[in-house]
Parts: sequence; C-alpha cells; structure tokens
Amino acid sequence: MIVLHYTAMQSAEAALARLCDPGAEVSAHYLIGEQGRIWQMVPEEMRAWHAGAGSWHGVADVNSRSIGVELANRGDHPFPEPQMAALEKLMRGIMARWNIPSGRVIGHSDMAPGRKFDPGARFDWQRLERLGLAARRGSDAGPADGDFALFRAVASGAGYSADVDDETLLAAVRLRYRPWASGPLVAEDFTPLGHRALWT
Repeated sequence: MIVLHYTAMQSAEAALARLCDPGAEVSAHYLIGEQGRIWQMVPEEMRAWHAGAGSWHGVADVNSRSIGVELANRGDHPFPEPQMAALEKLMRGIMARWNIPSGRVIGHSDMAPGRKFDPGARFDWQRLERLGLAARRGSDAGPADGDFALFRAVASGAGYSADVDDETLLAAVRLRYRPWASGPLVAEDFTPLGHRALWT
C-alpha cells in the first residue's frame, strides 16, 4: 500500500533534515517538495518508519506493508500543481512496480483516525481518483438514519479497521471524503464508502 502524509514543517529542506536524522526515529521512502522535487530516503523494498500505530484492512503493521510518501506542506495550504504532478508520476511507478491497487492508496489519517490528520482537508483526493490513483468513491445515496453500527460495518469494508470510537471514525471518513461536513451522521457520510448493496 501507499500512505500519503504531509510534513507539517516550514520547508522541504527542514523535513528532509528531520527524516534523515537517526535520532528522530521517523522516516519515509519519499519526500516531494512544493516545486515537485522528489527525494528518495529509503529504498522501496525496505521498511520506513512513517505510519506508526493504526491499521488498514486489518493490517496493523502498516510500516512493513507500505511505501510512505511525505508531501512538503504545513497542513493548511493547498498542494501546488508541480507537487501534485510529481506525486502522480511517482505513484504510477510505485503502483506498477508493486502491483498496488488504487484501494490501497490511503492517507495517514485513514489508518490512524484521531491520531493523524494528514494529508489533510486541503489534499485533492478527487484528482487522484479521476486518474485511477486512489479508490473511486461511491455515488449511491446512503441510508436515511444515523445508524453507527451500520456505518462502522461499511467503513470497515472500505478499509477503516482502526479501533476507535464512532465519532473519531466519522471524523476520519469525513476528513478524506467530506472535509467541510460537521454534525451528526447522515446519509451522505455513507455515500463515498461504497454502494447501496453494502447498506441494504
């Protein structure tokens, strides 16, 4: 799988220094600067320390089963066009080399809900979806009521397997698919996770 992150640092150079510092005990396979420059810090076949605690589709040791890509961004800014173009090119190569399906491209926030929030609300997931580089969201209307047991089951089927409370799970799904949304669970929260057969 591929896990996307933002650095939450002032510059790519500051992030690179931290990611290459053995004392920091954090690393990633790649870092992409705002102008599209790509640094490789860890060979793809080796384990990097980018994911931490969490899970996706029942995989708890995400570090050992993924390639981590850091995007130089403080977390509250749009991702520039050169950076997104470089990410797309890099992802195509990684996905081809490792036979990674689009459903295994996730954000750090997807596998660690409530603990991590990157790549954040400003990241353009729909752009990656249109290019086949991330799982396409569903389009069927969800159930009318706020059934959290059903929502948890549908989210789990989509890959959200971290052991978190209902509100944290809802916040993680919304961060990726509906970052503007707030309030109680509604039908639209189900929609991006799949199709009607999952909740009927």
